[in-house]
Order: sequence, then C-alpha cells, then structure tokens
Amino acid sequence: MTDSIASDELEYRDLLSGFVRMHILYHASQEEVYGVWLIDELAHHGYRLSAGTLYPMLHKMVKDGYLTVRSERDGRTVRKLYTATEKGRAGLAVARERVRIFAPKDSDA
Repeated sequence: MTDSIASDELEYRDLLSGFVRMHILYHASQEEVYGVWLIDELAHHGYRLSAGTLYPMLHKMVKDGYLTVRSERDGRTVRKLYTATEKGRAGLAVARERVRIFAPKDSDA
C-alpha cells in the first residue's frame, strides 16, 4: 500500500467503516466467518484493520442484530464464528442498492 493510500485510509476511516461493514455482511451472508480471516480478507480489499478495531465492530453488529455469533472449540482454541442474520442480509441489500448511485451509467462513460 502506498503512503498516500495509507494516509487517505487514516484520514477517512470513519467514512470507510461503512464499506468495511458491508464487506463483513457480504462474507457473513456467504458463510460463517471469524475475526482473523476477516482481517486477512479485508486486507485484500485494501482495508488495514487491527483486532482492536474489528472486534468492537463485530460486537456492535451482533448487538444491533446484523450478525449472530457462536463459539467453536478446537482443542484449547475457541473461535467465534459470525453469520449474517435476516436483518443483516436485508441491510446489505439496501446498502448495495444505495451504492449503485456511484457506479457509472452507460451515458456517463
């Protein structure tokens, strides 16, 4: 990531957090996801999040009814798995529709 992009990401973090939530809902509507996987996946899309940023976001999304969470034990490790709720899927659909305003139309190209 270039210094300019990293700087922009810090400058507009509050604005970009909505896109991060959309990514989370998208992936959680496809399959169960967990925090470390989300951090890696979001990095592929240019979002650099720490666990200290992601986990409070996930907890709020659970509290607000967009995600459900369940714990799964693997030996001594307990992993929290997140899945989109019906409210989360509906919210993602609304967000997708609203984002279309930014996509160029054939007449704009």
